[in-house]
Amino acid sequence: MRRKTRKSIVNLVLFGGVLLFILYLNVSPSSSKVFAWNEIRYKTTAAKLPDARGVCPSLAASSKPALVVSRVTADGDPSWLQPLAERYHLCVYTADAPADKSSVNLQVPANRGHETMGYLTFLIDNYAHIPTAGAVFVHGSRWAWHNDAPDYDNAALLAQLNVSRALAPWGYHNLRCDWSLSTCPPSAPSQGSLETSIQAKLDPWDARAVSDAALPGALADLFGDASSVLGPGDAVRSQCCAQFAVSRERIWQHSRDEYVALRQWLLDGSKDSNTDRHFQSSSAAPSDDRIAGRILSYVWHILFIKQEPTDLTASSPGIDLDRLNSQACPSADACYCLLYGRCNLDCPTPGSCRGQYELPKDLKLPVDGPASPLRESL
Repeated sequence: MRRKTRKSIVNLVLFGGVLLFILYLNVSPSSSKVFAWNEIRYKTTAAKLPDARGVCPSLAASSKPALVVSRVTADGDPSWLQPLAERYHLCVYTADAPADKSSVNLQVPANRGHETMGYLTFLIDNYAHIPTAGAVFVHGSRWAWHNDAPDYDNAALLAQLNVSRALAPWGYHNLRCDWSLSTCPPSAPSQGSLETSIQAKLDPWDARAVSDAALPGALADLFGDASSVLGPGDAVRSQCCAQFAVSRERIWQHSRDEYVALRQWLLDGSKDSNTDRHFQSSSAAPSDDRIAGRILSYVWHILFIKQEPTDLTASSPGIDLDRLNSQACPSADACYCLLYGRCNLDCPTPGSCRGQYELPKDLKLPVDGPASPLRESL
């Protein structure tokens, strides 16, 4: 056999071996895995924790579901929320508002992690007074590309939302039904895959790819257990955009200290943390808010969807990933009917129904629709 021919065969075998190895690393598991995602175990070494200044006034006496709004000044006039006060108890946090040391109401310790800081501050500072009717968590802009309605109006969605029905199946439900820009489709690559890792390296400005690639390590840091590590073929399926409803029972299945730890994970990753300006942990959240915020958008359903415990060990229950993914991504048809009373729709695919939602080009609202600045997509 000629030397060039032998060399070509050797190179072909080596290439084939590398290709098979890559396929092996990224192949989906043949059976579902169980993960120790039942408790936030992150430990901060910060010397001081934020004071409690996020109390929502009169919440303890309310029979309405809380509407927790996490906004910034750029979200515009918040008066669109006022008509919703007939259905919800409003708890509105403006993350970039000047600090008021004379008050303990509706303030956050830092403008960090996009909507997450307002959400976690509400959970921490109002933990004992979550309404029996539950809570709904939303962003502060009325008009946004991710609001699941033909006109992208969150005021209309929240007026239509049937909170009790939304919470009936599992105690948690994302407010989006359409699967666009979610990880629900089977075609979406797993977060720990080589494909995701390469995309994050090639395009470090792609916040989605970078945050997806960072998710496996973040889950390990947050849940702090060897059995919490997401493998290269394990995909976390999830709706996008961190607007959801959750019951009091599902909130209380985690201790207040866990929410404190989760918020500290976020604060510890900030170079200008209000708790300690020179403190930054290697296991804390990425300092880039786009990345940190999007990582936590994957965590809410892990925390809140009711799961029948699956044995990880005799003493440590775990979460079945396949079951969690199925619950996190109901069909658009079932979701619209359950949440908004839009039933018997024409739904050509599991993730979309005709006439209900259209993903705007470049994530900008149509020219002939409501015009307002939009928060950058995560």
